[in-house]
Amino acid sequence: MATAMATLPGAGARVVVAMSGGVDSSVVAALAVARGCDAVGVTLRLSDTETAARPGACCAGTDIRDARAVADRLGIPHYVLDYRDSFRTEVMDEFAQAYLEGRTPVPCVRCNQTVKFRDLLAVAQHLGAEALLTGHYVRRVDGPDGPELHRGRVAAKDQSYFLFATTRAQLARLRFPLGDLDKADTRALARHFGLKVAAKPDSQDICFVPQGDYRAVVRRLRPEADRPGDIVDLEGRVLGRHGGIAGFTVGQRRGLGVGGHGEPLYVVRLEPEAARVVVGPRAALAVHDVELTEVNWLGPEVPPDGLPVEAKVRSLAPLASARIFRGSPWRLRFDAAQYGVAPGQAAVCYAGSRVLGGGFIAAAA
Repeated sequence: MATAMATLPGAGARVVVAMSGGVDSSVVAALAVARGCDAVGVTLRLSDTETAARPGACCAGTDIRDARAVADRLGIPHYVLDYRDSFRTEVMDEFAQAYLEGRTPVPCVRCNQTVKFRDLLAVAQHLGAEALLTGHYVRRVDGPDGPELHRGRVAAKDQSYFLFATTRAQLARLRFPLGDLDKADTRALARHFGLKVAAKPDSQDICFVPQGDYRAVVRRLRPEADRPGDIVDLEGRVLGRHGGIAGFTVGQRRGLGVGGHGEPLYVVRLEPEAARVVVGPRAALAVHDVELTEVNWLGPEVPPDGLPVEAKVRSLAPLASARIFRGSPWRLRFDAAQYGVAPGQAAVCYAGSRVLGGGFIAAAA
């Protein structure tokens, strides 16, 4: 508790707590009260319905009630802001459009970029708050040139990949009290504070995808995603048919329906204009150079000959040695070949535990 509370502003400081209704943000609110902060809870209504469609659906009806119950127990004001239109436009529609264009999106990054940080920080400023507190498992460390973003202390809970787009200005006003804890610590604190959400299950990563069927969401938002097409090999020979490129991502092996070719086949690239899925052997997935777009850089100046970094091209990918080059576009050059590098995913760069920045993958070669 002492470690978590040390990350917070002092007693009397006004803070806004982003309360999703889960155990993480609820504990953050309790820590702020225990610290003596003037805490205000804010929950964003992101769901299209009054009640959650399933357990773990973030910021729907049941989560809002849980957040309000925690705020009532802690004796702090609690506001619910309706951000359904913004969430639909900036997160869900972008998610569906990306699949239609042959990209594999990371909606949690978009959500953090827009409604969760940009908009909530504006709310915090309007309320005269010194800081916005969230339940992310990352660390904010004061460095010689200002606040730095670092990975969570416990690797299994680290969420830094999804926060690479946090700007320097945002980081200056954000606090992450859970960055040094693991989930067991957080649940123990929830029990200590007497919070009924102490045993509440974690929410799923993509809160608006029921039962994990992202294709159904894409089809609902973009019916044209069902356009059928050919599955071809690297020479253009037709091996089969598919029911829409939204069902595929680079590196995918399962569910292709084109077996019996001697060696396993993987999705090598998607050609949305022709509605074509190109497959090939695993060797065809190997890439060394990655082009990035929408880069957010938090690290030191990148010299003309590049900066050595460790980078990952998916949230669960291992870190790999690379060199980043600033330019139009920015480029990452990996020492060893990377496999399954999908346009639309994020490539995030690190130096030790520090997040240097990253961007979205535009192309790879």
